[in-house]
Amino acid sequence: METIYALVPAMILLALVSVVVFFWAARSGQYDDMEGPAHRILDDDDDPRLPQNRPEEKRPESDEKRP
Repeated sequence: METIYALVPAMILLALVSVVVFFWAARSGQYDDMEGPAHRILDDDDDPRLPQNRPEEKRPESDEKRP
């Protein structure tokens, strides 16, 4: 019985802390975009036709040192 007297206030305190943390996270924007990261994986930005994704071509050294 003495254990219940300690556990009940501890569980109430834990529930109160959990609610406070949840409201803090909601107000700070943690749950604003829940679907964005899930859809971001579908966007293919590795298209080789785009100029920024092409590997840089290296010229031979003989061409670079010509006067």
